[in-house]
Formats: sequence, structure tokens, C-alpha cells
Amino acid sequence: MSEISESLVVTLFSEIFMADQLARNRISKALPKGMEISHFSVLNHLARLNEERSPAQLAAAFHVTRGAMTNTLTRLDWAGHVHIRPDWDDARRKMVSISPSGRSAREAAIQAVAPVLAEAVADIGEDRLKAALPVLRMLRQKLEG
Repeated sequence: MSEISESLVVTLFSEIFMADQLARNRISKALPKGMEISHFSVLNHLARLNEERSPAQLAAAFHVTRGAMTNTLTRLDWAGHVHIRPDWDDARRKMVSISPSGRSAREAAIQAVAPVLAEAVADIGEDRLKAALPVLRMLRQKLEG
């Protein structure tokens, strides 16, 4: 890799890391009281899939440990936002689905976060945002391996 390419790559990832940190900070402040980004992310994922997942599948999807996912699911279960049941085919496993309360909590979170995100990108413009998406998606896919 040439020096220019290395510099470009380092600059690109520095911008991504800083944007991620700033976005997480703003989103965390905007989320409804008691909800964390990890809670919102899992609820959003389950709502979009609209089907059950095992804790292991969720941990893999979010690239976190099973222990971290168990902690998040325990909190969501305690709040009534997910249903956790035994897997009928393998009693050692569990299956997770979003509850009606979880759908409501997700919707409230979206309503709280959407204006913050919209404000952050308002001056960039729709065309530039659309142009950035394929590059970011390709980068994510490369990093996923």
C-alpha cells in the first residue's frame, strides 16, 4: 500500500470512528429514558426480521459475545419488550421474539431519534447521502469477511 493510500485509509477510518462516536452520543441522549443503544438495536433488528432468533444468532448478527447479548436480552425481557421461550426442538436453546410492548418501545425510540439524525444530515443533501451508502455498505461487507 502506498503512503498516499495508507494516509487515505487512516483518514477514512478516523472519520468513520469519530462519526460513530458522535452519532452514538447523540442517539443515546435522545433515546427514551432507560433505553440503551443496544436495546434499540435488538428491538429494531427483531422488528425488521419479524421472526424469532436465538440469542446466539443475535450475538452473531451484532458481533458481540453471547454473554453481552444475554445481558441485553435479560434487560429487554425484564422490561417486557421481548418474549424468550424454550426452543421446542432443542430444550437447551431459547428463541427470542419482539413483544407488542417492544414494538411500541421501538416506535417511541424511532420517534425520538429520527429528528436528531435528520438534523445531523440535513445540510449534506439526499444525493450525497445516497452516493455514500453503497461505499459504506461495501466497506461493511468487506469487514464482515
